[in-house]
Amino acid sequence: MADDSSRLLLKRPITVKVIVTPLWKEEVQQQLQGQITELDGQIQTLDMQGQKAIAELQQGSIVPLTPEAQAQIRNIENQVSQKKRELLDKKNQALQQMQQIQTLELDQEIVQGQMESLFRLEKGDNIVEKLRVEIVVRDGIVQEIRGDV
Repeated sequence: MADDSSRLLLKRPITVKVIVTPLWKEEVQQQLQGQITELDGQIQTLDMQGQKAIAELQQGSIVPLTPEAQAQIRNIENQVSQKKRELLDKKNQALQQMQQIQTLELDQEIVQGQMESLFRLEKGDNIVEKLRVEIVVRDGIVQEIRGDV
């Protein structure tokens, strides 16, 4: 057995791949649709909050509006616009992902993400081989672990 000075316990990234199945496509589509629905709700809430803040400023100000009140209203409108653009960008990304999912072929392997694992590295090990580990999953069930575990 090697002494402690000739081995280490390290973390490594592990690529997680999924095999495209009808069930996986359906689950991912539902998740993306949920994100889109949530983003639509956030956009609607943002619009209402912006309108409410502007209405409160207009009610509390004299007519015609002072330059300060006009500047505050423009500031609110700009903040709402910027946040709305960010939310719409996220929504567009989710819509694009939905389209991409539809074009994937069944039984194709795609990278879904990464995990970390601990591994023992000892003197004489090939570190490149030790770092090349993948997990392949079909409908939540591990089908294969590839690489030097």
